[in-house]
Amino acid sequence: MARGKLRIYLGAAPGVGKTYAMLSEAHRRTERGTDCVVAFVEHHGRPRTEVMLHGLEEVPRRELEYRGTVFTEMDVDAVLARRPRVALVDELAHTNVPGSRNPKRWQDVEELLAAGIDVVSTVNIQHLESLGDVVESITGVRQRETVPDETVRRANEIELVDMDPQALRRRMAHGNVYQPDKVDAALSNYFRPGNLTALRELALLWVADRVDEYLTEYRSEHRVSTIWGSRERIVVGLTGGPEGRTLLRRAARLAEKGAGGEVLAVYIARSDGLTSASPKELAVQRTLVEDLGGTFHHVVGEDIPAALLDFARGVNATQIVLGVSRRKSWQYVFGPGVGATVARDSGPDLDVHLITHDEAGKGRGLPVARGARLGRARIVAGWLVGVLGPVLLTLLLQLGPDAGLANDMLLFLALTVAAALLGGLYPALAAAVVGCVLLNWFFTPPLHTLTIADPENILAIVIFVGVAVSVASVVDLAARRTHQAARLRAESEILSFLAGSVLRGETSLEALLERVRETFAMESAALLERTSDVDPWIRAGSVGPRPAESPEDADVDMPVGDHMALALSGRVLPASDRRVLAAFAAQAAVVLDRQRLRQEADRAKELAEGNRIRTALLAAVSHDLRTPLAGIKVSVSSLRSDDVEWSEGDRAELLAAIEDGADRLDHLVGNLLDMSRLQTGTVTPLMTETDLDEVVPMAMGGIPDPAETVVLDVPETLPMVVTDKGLLERVVANVVENAVKYSPRGEPVVVAASALADRVEVRVVDRGPGVPDEAKDRIFEPFQRHGDAPRGAGVGLGLAVARGFAEAMGGTLTAEDTPGGGLTMVLTLRAAGTGTGPRQPVPAATAGPHHLVPTERQT
Repeated sequence: MARGKLRIYLGAAPGVGKTYAMLSEAHRRTERGTDCVVAFVEHHGRPRTEVMLHGLEEVPRRELEYRGTVFTEMDVDAVLARRPRVALVDELAHTNVPGSRNPKRWQDVEELLAAGIDVVSTVNIQHLESLGDVVESITGVRQRETVPDETVRRANEIELVDMDPQALRRRMAHGNVYQPDKVDAALSNYFRPGNLTALRELALLWVADRVDEYLTEYRSEHRVSTIWGSRERIVVGLTGGPEGRTLLRRAARLAEKGAGGEVLAVYIARSDGLTSASPKELAVQRTLVEDLGGTFHHVVGEDIPAALLDFARGVNATQIVLGVSRRKSWQYVFGPGVGATVARDSGPDLDVHLITHDEAGKGRGLPVARGARLGRARIVAGWLVGVLGPVLLTLLLQLGPDAGLANDMLLFLALTVAAALLGGLYPALAAAVVGCVLLNWFFTPPLHTLTIADPENILAIVIFVGVAVSVASVVDLAARRTHQAARLRAESEILSFLAGSVLRGETSLEALLERVRETFAMESAALLERTSDVDPWIRAGSVGPRPAESPEDADVDMPVGDHMALALSGRVLPASDRRVLAAFAAQAAVVLDRQRLRQEADRAKELAEGNRIRTALLAAVSHDLRTPLAGIKVSVSSLRSDDVEWSEGDRAELLAAIEDGADRLDHLVGNLLDMSRLQTGTVTPLMTETDLDEVVPMAMGGIPDPAETVVLDVPETLPMVVTDKGLLERVVANVVENAVKYSPRGEPVVVAASALADRVEVRVVDRGPGVPDEAKDRIFEPFQRHGDAPRGAGVGLGLAVARGFAEAMGGTLTAEDTPGGGLTMVLTLRAAGTGTGPRQPVPAATAGPHHLVPTERQT
């Protein structure tokens, strides 16, 4: 069965007309005979949208009851049974009511598409998952309902429903979007002109990027190699020299002249890693191009002009910006240069700009010799084999029996191959020349002369030289390629490690420096930094003995920006290793910044938590503590009044109210003090072996009518537990009090204990409304209250204190669903005789993060 097609109407904000456009398309398709139904469309009371529903078949919705309210959602089963050709599904990012077939509406749409049904849907740009932070920074509102970007990107068609911000505000002012009583608040908050303009730009850019992806896919599928100038893309070729900054700024000015211009900076390195580019300068230029709104790319290629043109055509660039060559006049004998070659081969579809700069004509270093990559020892060995080897072979052949000219040539050819393997091409050529002379002098008649009598021997000598040179070239090329492959494989493994550590964020600075030291076989590695050019260097981190105190003291130093450097001690590295070292240095700086940001975030979180706690405490004091105080004051004032003659019953009732208020105050203040102890980490339990049947009944003392509201099932045969009696009593009392508060009238709370292996569980079971799975951890956070709890029901610290005390005693307190409805609190304690000990005093984090979300259950 073919998968259905998805068409999405994308808008920048509510009210731009997405649903209206979708319904208009449905009418057009219906008029053409297409089987089109309305699976779910919400008109939000907008008259014009509601009118558009007339004449379209609607699939009945499914009714769901949630927390005493009936909601309607799309009936996926009914749509699948109806099997229309096209289904209209509004609000793709909508979250379904609990009990629906899928949690999110986009998952419902996926089912319809998988069944071969085409879907037309709507979504706003602020609901895309990747843009949540951006939208929040613009509007100050965090979108709770989101849809994965990939779901929208996979759509077969995306149409932007655009509207000018002022036109949208006029629509709202006329009452075409929201009800009149909501218009003023919306216009002054979310629908401000600046917000709408920013959201509109965000939507336009997102759709433009999607169109660009379509274009790239089309060019790739149809193998289009010519440039399509749909938008100005300017490629800047960088060499790592200081002129790169001038080129980048000039390219940015060129991009600004055209709408949607884009700058792509590219640095092309040879595969052998031998380059004169400064890693520090490249890092500066990378930062500059990113500040200018462009992107930086690193490409490996042997032929720099060809690699640059391939890259430009691959990204559909329209212009290339290059600097005038830095070579001196005499250096042009080696070739026309990169700029001239690119301009010659660019063709009519690419404009090439050659920009003058201060470094033009000042010269640049010559390429490093190819043999340098083999190492000095191998080159010396190659020359010895190439020069002395033929001489020694000649002596051996002179002392032994005559093997014939053909065999002698093969032996000399073997020496030529050995010289090529060891030292490269030039030692092999020397071996061929020396071998040719010795063969002619000692083994070709007439002997001991350079003349050759037999023409066949002349041909043999010529063939020998040709074969020797050819074999030497091939062997040298193979040896160099093998060396390059091995080196690139090692570099790729190292860079893969670095990339993985960046993605995972799990490598510490010391671990990274240790990896640097091991990779390059160094004695020590240190990351140095300073605040300015005149300040002394300090070590941000180091490994190994005697790390360098400054870059000047190190054998190798790699700058990272202006005031940071990676310093290695042990040996001098070849130039070919500096590329990988630059990657390590950049990653070390990133790791250091990440560690500091994490520390700052932790400090900020602590301050924020403290502020939230203080705010919540003030709120609690302002209401929950003042309520019992007010009741006590009223009762005392009434008793002291001389104007009223109170009966004994009235006096007893007023005194009971005073006592009840005092008890509530004592309970609230006790919980606040306990929470304060947990926050400051001063809870130190006195652990002893205790019987549960002694502590649990004592915890029922504060429960009203415990004989009727609580059923105890704590067998005397249970093993003793290692606990603090006082803390355990508080834990059980808080949990049971919370359960009694939310249990229906006539449904007692069950407190049951049982032994499981090396632990003992106390389960407090109620038949109340229960708690959703996603909120079972949040109910243990401070200052939380169930959604329908009365304001006088406490400050929301009971369960937070209970969990904190439980963990301080080495136990746990978790929440589970009660079979048949309700909530079960499970307190787990260590049985006496097991080997694990109690936990240490609890730090502030014991009670969990302190988010003030007054929506969950807690006393």
